[in-house]
Amino acid sequence: MLARLTTFAIDGLASRRITVEVDLRTGLPGFTIVGRGDAAVRESRERVQSAIRNSGFEFPNRRVTVNLAPAYLPKHGPGYDLATACGLLVASGQVPADDAERWAVFGELSLGGELRPCGGALAVAEGARRHGLHGLIVPRECAPEARLVDGVAVAGVSDLQGVAAILRGEPPPEAPMAPAAPEPAEVGEDLSDVRGHASPIRALTIAAAGGHNILLVGPPGTGKTMLARRLAGILPPLLSDEALEVTRIHSLAGLRQGRAGLVAARPFRAPHHSISASGLVGGGIHPGPGEASLAHHGVLFLDELSEFSRPALEALRQPLEDRHVTIVRGQRAALLPTRFMLVAATNPCPCGRGKRACECTSADHGRHRRRLSGPLLDRIDLHVAVEPPEERALTAPPVTSTREVRESVLRARDRQANRLTGTGRSCNADMPQAMVPPAADLPAEARDALRQAYARGTLSARGHSRVLRVARTIADLDGSDGIGAVHVLQAIGLRRSPDLEEQQAA
Repeated sequence: MLARLTTFAIDGLASRRITVEVDLRTGLPGFTIVGRGDAAVRESRERVQSAIRNSGFEFPNRRVTVNLAPAYLPKHGPGYDLATACGLLVASGQVPADDAERWAVFGELSLGGELRPCGGALAVAEGARRHGLHGLIVPRECAPEARLVDGVAVAGVSDLQGVAAILRGEPPPEAPMAPAAPEPAEVGEDLSDVRGHASPIRALTIAAAGGHNILLVGPPGTGKTMLARRLAGILPPLLSDEALEVTRIHSLAGLRQGRAGLVAARPFRAPHHSISASGLVGGGIHPGPGEASLAHHGVLFLDELSEFSRPALEALRQPLEDRHVTIVRGQRAALLPTRFMLVAATNPCPCGRGKRACECTSADHGRHRRRLSGPLLDRIDLHVAVEPPEERALTAPPVTSTREVRESVLRARDRQANRLTGTGRSCNADMPQAMVPPAADLPAEARDALRQAYARGTLSARGHSRVLRVARTIADLDGSDGIGAVHVLQAIGLRRSPDLEEQQAA
């Protein structure tokens, strides 16, 4: 007898419909799974066989062939266990076939027949809705996440017996509801802890208001990391669509175990400098998200930027420019979103002392400079020098607080949202090129400053456009409808770090 059930495979950041075909034939008993499954799929034979018997069902003593179609798509992970077991129960006549065709099933089985959660429940539920299925059966722990998708019935079940009862037509158990609102964001560190860094805080405010990339350059211990880690607290909350995207990505990466509801806080990812290029932008045998995608709609913080490998840093160039990366493996490609803010921190030279008491040779400077290529630095909008604060500033009152800065950032973002309505963009860093203010409309002083910077070679054509975007953000923070000369001059001044310029001239 032949039985067919529906499940889903994770392909990049999306789900693909998989038809699990189970065929029982007379002959020598055997259990074969075909359809390009990995080791976890092949090992499911033992899990499924033990789960069926330990759940009180009879495992057919016949020749069993399971096909995971389409055959060209590689399958990986244990999420096919439940569909295979249900297909065997339907093919052997222990469960009626009619109701089985209305449901998609997804989950891992234990040897005792209990269901174990798998990452990607949100993407699977979206796939079930997209294909017009009546409902989706998942492990009970995955049900709150799957119920975030409207238009598909979700049944959260704890064991194989409960799944069989649903397929027989019994009413499914009430699945736990996801929280109505996003889960509370974790309380971050406050800018009131920072002392003596008014200029870097201003630059951080501009970066947050416009979604711009920022590089902090300064000696060790001056507060670069402290400033970067407080950026997440001044960013606006995630929009509902953004929260759904972030939740899907983190679920597929296995970061949502035991958590329900949408992600509320913007991601803040801070990988170690030993990370590989594929770990940073994504990859692997089965292309999956890297840190750049895990930071989607959030912040990617690269501390000690010059210590990252050259291949890893150069791999960031396309994600920074295109806001996505395409990972190709064999004949398949995965498109991974990478709409993040890059925040990087580095020392001005290998010894870290900078212009005050540098002991590095010209060869040391050259090696340090070659770690940070010109094309990568050109994609970073703000280059900020972070100098050691004066001693009296360490005991002085705080410059500002996260709450005050966040309010100004939200006001600037509201202005941008009104301006960018209908474009699919939310901040000035992603402003369509057609909306970038032309230099001809700027005051004469601003035009002259841009012309001189371009003539000196300190601005590329890309940098010219990015300066105008930053100037638009500064004007939004000031509540100005137009871009003035002061806004452009400030944007140009933030384009290059004095320490790096001196190092490159050395």
